[in-house]
Formats: sequence, structure tokens, C-alpha cells
Amino acid sequence: MKSEIVQQLTETFEGHAQQTESGVEYWLARDLQFLLGYSKWDNFQNVVTKAKTACDVSGHDVRDHFADVGKMVELGSNARREIDDILLTRFACYLIAQNGDPAKPEIAFAQAYFAIQTRRAELIEQRLLEVERIAARKKLSETEKELSIVIYEQTGGNQDFALIRSKGDQALFGRSTQAMKAQWKVPDARPLADFAPTIILKAKDFATEITIFNAHAHAMRSERAISAEHVTNNQAVRKTLLDRGIRPESLPPAEDIKKVERRMASEERKSLAKPKRLED
Repeated sequence: MKSEIVQQLTETFEGHAQQTESGVEYWLARDLQFLLGYSKWDNFQNVVTKAKTACDVSGHDVRDHFADVGKMVELGSNARREIDDILLTRFACYLIAQNGDPAKPEIAFAQAYFAIQTRRAELIEQRLLEVERIAARKKLSETEKELSIVIYEQTGGNQDFALIRSKGDQALFGRSTQAMKAQWKVPDARPLADFAPTIILKAKDFATEITIFNAHAHAMRSERAISAEHVTNNQAVRKTLLDRGIRPESLPPAEDIKKVERRMASEERKSLAKPKRLED
């Protein structure tokens, strides 16, 4: 397919993309019908039906990607009537293209176009999740540092910090820090939190923030008092998670946070690299 045709089709497809008030991108089936080279709505509906089946088989809710709507059209002489239409997400368009006739050049293009667009969206989503996890890990480090300072200022030494944190882990996971490190295959020299999923990082941070607040508010002066407070807070957070169907000790480990940070730093350097000139 010639580059000018590819560019023309790209502009055509992107020109028909619309967005909901919440920012979700969608296409109208009546528009997509002609973009994909189908002159008859009935023939196109057969492809849509196959796409809906593929959506269901893949484990996605069809209603999240194919939304039936009505559309007013002009009939001439100022007459109007409503016809059926469908709001389609990018994923729905991709499935329709995959179930279309690949002999049509429009279908061949759409298969590649929506596959790339869908993958791009997945990569963006994955990057956002990684950014969120790194931020949660940094926040937990800062909160634990603050707790260490509170322990030092109110008990006269911070040698009890590791013990208090360990008791918190026992209360949150229902098992010791070492047991969780063994389960998640965390190297001995690395903190458990570097391999914790985001939900656990935020849970630990929340419990620790409450401990800091109450340690100040109640002027706790001993390891025993602060430990008891930290255990109570982690038990409360654990109960909340269990009530929502989340069992902390049953969650799989996340990727080593250091590897994630190195990968993101490397990708950022590549994106900022000076492009080669034509004469290079």
C-alpha cells in the first residue's frame, strides 16, 4: 500500500474519532461501515456480530465496547427519522477489522491501524501504572523515614524502627516479613516493599501515617506503645482489604522496583536522544 494512501486513510480514520465527556475515544458504526468499504449496513452488521462474539470470548463485557444508540438522519423535504447506530471503542473497531474481509484494502489498513493504536494505548496504560507504583514506593519510604524520626524523638533512639515495621508486616500479611520475602523470592539485602504491588505499598503507607499521627497525638514514649499502635493500624488496614476481597499474603509480587526505574530511565534517555541528521 502506497505511503500517500496510508496517510490518507490514517487522516480519514482519525478524523472520524470522537470522544465522550469522560474522554473515552469512540467511532460510530455507520461511519466505520463506509470507512471499511461496506456499502450495505446489513453486511456490515454481520461483521459487527462476529466482533461482539470475539469480544465476549476474550472475556470483555460487550456493553463496554459496543453501545447501541439512535441517530437522526435527513430524508429530504425536511423529513427526518431515527436509525440504529453503535458507539464503538477502539478495541471494538479492532475486533471488527479482524473479522472483516482482508481483501478490502480498507480492512487491511484498519487491521494494522487499530492493532497499533490498541497496543499504544496498552503501553501508555502500563507506563502510567509503573509511574503510580514508583510514586507509591517513594511515598512509603518518606513516611517510614518520618516514623523513624518520631521513634527517635519520642523514645530516645531509632533502633526499634525495624522491629516496629516488622510487627506491622506481621499484622498486615498475617505472617512475618521474612516469610513474605521467601514467598516473593526477595533477596535478603532488599526491602520487601521493593517487590510489593501498588495496593500493598499504599496500604502500608496509610497504616504508617496513622501510626505517626497517633504517636504524636498521644505522646507515645516507648517502643511498646508505638508498636501496639502500628499493629492495630495494620490490622485495621488488613481487615479493610479482606472485606474488599483482597488477601495481602496471596497477592503475587510485583516486578523489582529498581528494574522498573532503570527501564523507565533508559526509555526517557532514548526519547531525549539527539536525532541523527541526514548527513550523519
